[in-house]
Amino acid sequence: MLAVEDLHVFYGESHILQGVSFTVEPGEVCCLLGRNGAGKSTTLKSIVGFVPPRAGRISLRGIPLVGLPTHRVARLGVGYVPEDRRIFPTLTVAEHLRIAARGGNGPGRFGAETVYRLFPRLRARADVPGRALSGGEQQMLAIGRALVGNPTLLLLDEPSEGLGPLVVAEIRHVLAELKGAGLSTLLVEQNLPLARALGDRFILLGKGRVIFAGRAGDLRPEDARRYLGV
Repeated sequence: MLAVEDLHVFYGESHILQGVSFTVEPGEVCCLLGRNGAGKSTTLKSIVGFVPPRAGRISLRGIPLVGLPTHRVARLGVGYVPEDRRIFPTLTVAEHLRIAARGGNGPGRFGAETVYRLFPRLRARADVPGRALSGGEQQMLAIGRALVGNPTLLLLDEPSEGLGPLVVAEIRHVLAELKGAGLSTLLVEQNLPLARALGDRFILLGKGRVIFAGRAGDLRPEDARRYLGV
Protein backbone atom coordinates (compact mmCIF):
# COMPACT_ATOMS: atom_id res chain seq x y z
CA MET A 1 0.00 0.00 0.00
CA LEU A 2 2.69 2.48 1.07
CA ALA A 3 6.44 2.31 0.55
CA VAL A 4 8.85 4.81 2.13
CA GLU A 5 12.44 4.35 0.96
CA ASP A 6 15.59 6.05 2.26
CA LEU A 7 13.75 9.24 3.24
CA HIS A 8 15.86 12.27 4.18
CA VAL A 9 14.10 15.40 5.44
CA PHE A 10 15.63 18.65 6.67
CA TYR A 11 14.28 21.66 8.55
CA GLY A 12 16.80 24.27 7.52
CA GLU A 13 20.15 22.64 8.27
CA SER A 14 18.69 20.18 10.79
CA HIS A 15 18.66 16.63 9.42
CA ILE A 16 15.37 15.35 10.86
CA LEU A 17 14.80 12.07 8.95
CA GLN A 18 17.99 10.18 8.15
CA GLY A 19 17.30 7.37 5.71
CA VAL A 20 13.90 6.22 6.99
CA SER A 21 12.46 3.18 5.18
CA PHE A 22 9.33 1.12 5.89
CA THR A 23 6.17 -0.21 4.26
CA VAL A 24 2.48 -0.39 5.13
CA GLU A 25 0.75 -3.48 3.77
CA PRO A 26 -2.87 -3.52 2.55
CA GLY A 27 -5.35 -3.80 5.42
CA GLU A 28 -2.82 -3.54 8.24
CA VAL A 29 -2.29 -1.05 11.04
CA CYS A 30 1.35 -0.01 11.15
CA CYS A 31 2.34 1.97 14.26
CA LEU A 32 5.07 4.60 14.05
CA LEU A 33 6.52 4.99 17.54
CA GLY A 34 9.19 7.10 19.22
CA ARG A 35 9.81 9.94 21.65
CA ASN A 36 8.97 13.57 20.89
CA GLY A 37 11.36 14.84 18.26
CA ALA A 38 12.10 11.41 16.79
CA GLY A 39 10.60 12.40 13.42
CA LYS A 40 7.18 10.72 13.55
CA SER A 41 5.05 13.73 12.61
CA THR A 42 7.62 14.83 10.03
CA THR A 43 7.26 11.43 8.36
CA LEU A 44 3.51 11.89 7.97
CA LYS A 45 3.94 15.46 6.73
CA SER A 46 6.41 14.23 4.13
CA ILE A 47 3.96 11.60 2.90
CA VAL A 48 1.18 14.15 2.37
CA GLY A 49 3.52 16.73 0.84
CA PHE A 50 3.68 19.35 3.59
CA VAL A 51 7.43 18.82 4.09
CA PRO A 52 9.16 17.84 0.83
CA PRO A 53 12.02 15.37 1.34
CA ARG A 54 15.48 16.27 0.13
CA ALA A 55 16.09 12.66 -0.89
CA GLY A 56 14.22 9.37 -0.93
CA ARG A 57 11.07 7.89 -2.42
CA ILE A 58 7.45 7.59 -1.28
CA SER A 59 4.88 5.62 -3.25
CA LEU A 60 1.21 4.71 -2.77
CA ARG A 61 0.24 1.51 -4.56
CA GLY A 62 3.26 2.06 -6.78
CA ILE A 63 2.40 5.69 -7.60
CA PRO A 64 5.22 8.13 -6.69
CA LEU A 65 4.12 10.85 -4.26
CA VAL A 66 7.26 12.96 -3.85
CA GLY A 67 6.79 16.30 -5.58
CA LEU A 68 3.01 16.11 -5.76
CA PRO A 69 0.96 18.89 -4.14
CA THR A 70 -0.98 17.85 -1.07
CA HIS A 71 -4.40 17.97 -2.76
CA ARG A 72 -3.17 15.49 -5.39
CA VAL A 73 -1.89 13.16 -2.66
CA ALA A 74 -5.30 13.34 -0.97
CA ARG A 75 -7.12 12.57 -4.21
CA LEU A 76 -4.93 9.52 -4.74
CA GLY A 77 -6.39 8.10 -1.52
CA VAL A 78 -4.42 9.39 1.47
CA GLY A 79 -6.47 10.62 4.44
CA TYR A 80 -4.61 12.68 7.07
CA VAL A 81 -5.60 13.44 10.67
CA PRO A 82 -3.07 16.01 11.95
CA GLU A 83 -1.91 16.20 15.53
CA ASP A 84 -3.49 19.64 16.03
CA ARG A 85 -6.77 18.53 14.36
CA ARG A 86 -7.18 21.75 12.31
CA ILE A 87 -10.90 22.10 12.95
CA PHE A 88 -12.47 25.20 11.39
CA PRO A 89 -13.89 27.26 14.30
CA THR A 90 -16.93 28.65 12.49
CA LEU A 91 -18.01 25.57 10.53
CA THR A 92 -20.46 23.13 12.07
CA VAL A 93 -19.82 19.41 12.38
CA ALA A 94 -22.14 18.74 9.45
CA GLU A 95 -20.42 21.37 7.30
CA HIS A 96 -16.99 19.84 7.99
CA LEU A 97 -18.23 16.49 6.77
CA ARG A 98 -20.04 17.96 3.78
CA ILE A 99 -17.06 19.88 2.36
CA ALA A 100 -14.66 16.95 2.89
CA ALA A 101 -16.89 14.28 1.35
CA ARG A 102 -15.49 12.60 -1.72
CA GLY A 103 -16.18 9.34 -3.49
CA GLY A 104 -13.49 6.69 -3.65
CA ASN A 105 -12.66 3.03 -3.77
CA GLY A 106 -11.48 2.61 -0.18
CA PRO A 107 -12.88 0.00 2.20
CA GLY A 108 -16.25 0.89 3.70
CA ARG A 109 -17.32 3.74 1.41
CA PHE A 110 -17.60 6.21 4.27
CA GLY A 111 -20.20 8.96 4.32
CA ALA A 112 -21.56 11.29 6.97
CA GLU A 113 -24.05 8.69 8.21
CA THR A 114 -21.23 6.21 8.74
CA VAL A 115 -19.29 8.80 10.74
CA TYR A 116 -22.36 9.50 12.86
CA ARG A 117 -22.74 5.79 13.52
CA LEU A 118 -19.09 5.48 14.54
CA PHE A 119 -19.24 8.62 16.70
CA PRO A 120 -22.84 9.05 17.93
CA ARG A 121 -22.08 12.22 19.85
CA LEU A 122 -21.18 13.95 16.57
CA ARG A 123 -24.73 13.38 15.36
CA ALA A 124 -26.02 15.15 18.45
CA ARG A 125 -23.56 17.99 17.80
CA ALA A 126 -24.09 18.18 14.03
CA ASP A 127 -25.16 21.86 14.10
CA VAL A 128 -22.50 22.96 16.60
CA PRO A 129 -19.53 25.04 15.32
CA GLY A 130 -16.03 23.67 15.72
CA ARG A 131 -15.01 26.23 18.34
CA ALA A 132 -17.74 24.93 20.71
CA LEU A 133 -16.62 21.28 20.58
CA SER A 134 -14.63 19.61 23.30
CA GLY A 135 -11.15 18.29 22.57
CA GLY A 136 -12.48 14.77 22.26
CA GLU A 137 -15.27 15.84 19.91
CA GLN A 138 -12.79 17.74 17.77
CA GLN A 139 -10.64 14.62 17.50
CA MET A 140 -13.65 12.54 16.50
CA LEU A 141 -14.55 15.14 13.88
CA ALA A 142 -10.99 15.22 12.54
CA ILE A 143 -11.10 11.45 12.06
CA GLY A 144 -14.57 11.60 10.54
CA ARG A 145 -13.54 14.38 8.16
CA ALA A 146 -10.66 12.21 6.90
CA LEU A 147 -12.94 9.19 6.52
CA VAL A 148 -15.56 10.89 4.34
CA GLY A 149 -12.79 11.48 1.82
CA ASN A 150 -12.85 7.70 1.41
CA PRO A 151 -9.10 7.09 1.73
CA THR A 152 -7.31 3.86 0.94
CA LEU A 153 -4.62 4.83 3.48
CA LEU A 154 -5.34 6.69 6.73
CA LEU A 155 -2.57 8.64 8.48
CA LEU A 156 -3.28 9.35 12.16
CA ASP A 157 -1.00 11.61 14.20
CA GLU A 158 -1.35 11.05 17.97
CA PRO A 159 -5.15 10.57 18.06
CA SER A 160 -5.16 9.91 21.83
CA GLU A 161 -3.02 12.89 22.88
CA GLY A 162 -4.55 14.99 25.64
CA LEU A 163 -7.79 13.01 25.82
CA GLY A 164 -9.45 11.33 28.80
CA PRO A 165 -9.60 7.55 29.17
CA LEU A 166 -13.24 7.24 28.11
CA VAL A 167 -12.70 9.18 24.89
CA VAL A 168 -9.52 7.23 24.15
CA ALA A 169 -11.46 3.99 24.62
CA GLU A 170 -14.13 5.22 22.18
CA ILE A 171 -11.54 6.16 19.57
CA ARG A 172 -9.76 2.84 20.08
CA HIS A 173 -13.03 1.01 19.41
CA VAL A 174 -13.59 2.97 16.19
CA LEU A 175 -10.03 2.38 14.97
CA ALA A 176 -10.47 -1.33 15.65
CA GLU A 177 -13.64 -1.29 13.54
CA LEU A 178 -11.83 0.50 10.72
CA LYS A 179 -9.10 -2.13 10.89
CA GLY A 180 -11.76 -4.83 10.67
CA ALA A 181 -13.12 -3.11 7.56
CA GLY A 182 -9.69 -3.46 5.94
CA LEU A 183 -8.59 0.19 5.99
CA SER A 184 -4.80 0.47 5.81
CA THR A 185 -3.57 2.76 8.59
CA LEU A 186 -0.30 4.39 9.60
CA LEU A 187 -0.72 5.35 13.25
CA VAL A 188 1.66 7.68 15.09
CA GLU A 189 1.16 7.10 18.80
CA GLN A 190 2.98 7.41 22.12
CA ASN A 191 0.29 5.49 23.99
CA LEU A 192 1.94 2.06 23.87
CA PRO A 193 -1.09 0.10 25.17
CA LEU A 194 -3.23 1.64 22.42
CA ALA A 195 -0.58 0.85 19.82
CA ARG A 196 -0.28 -2.74 21.04
CA ALA A 197 -4.07 -3.16 20.92
CA LEU A 198 -4.30 -2.03 17.29
CA GLY A 199 -0.94 -2.49 15.62
CA ASP A 200 0.10 -5.35 13.37
CA ARG A 201 3.63 -4.01 13.03
CA PHE A 202 5.74 -1.42 14.82
CA ILE A 203 8.23 1.01 13.30
CA LEU A 204 10.33 2.56 16.09
CA LEU A 205 12.14 5.82 15.34
CA GLY A 206 15.07 7.18 17.31
CA LYS A 207 16.66 10.51 16.32
CA GLY A 208 15.37 10.25 12.78
CA ARG A 209 16.42 6.66 12.13
CA VAL A 210 14.54 3.36 12.16
CA ILE A 211 15.60 1.49 15.31
CA PHE A 212 13.16 -1.41 15.04
CA ALA A 213 10.76 -2.69 12.40
CA GLY A 214 8.75 -5.84 12.97
CA ARG A 215 5.78 -7.49 14.62
CA ALA A 216 4.44 -5.77 17.70
CA GLY A 217 5.25 -8.74 19.94
CA ASP A 218 8.90 -8.72 18.87
CA LEU A 219 9.68 -5.28 20.33
CA ARG A 220 12.23 -5.88 23.06
CA PRO A 221 11.42 -4.41 26.50
CA GLU A 222 14.84 -2.74 26.67
CA ASP A 223 14.18 -0.95 23.36
CA ALA A 224 10.75 0.14 24.59
CA ARG A 225 12.32 1.55 27.75
CA ARG A 226 15.14 3.28 25.91
CA TYR A 227 13.22 4.81 23.02
CA LEU A 228 9.70 5.17 24.44
CA GLY A 229 10.41 5.81 28.10
CA VAL A 230 8.14 2.99 29.34
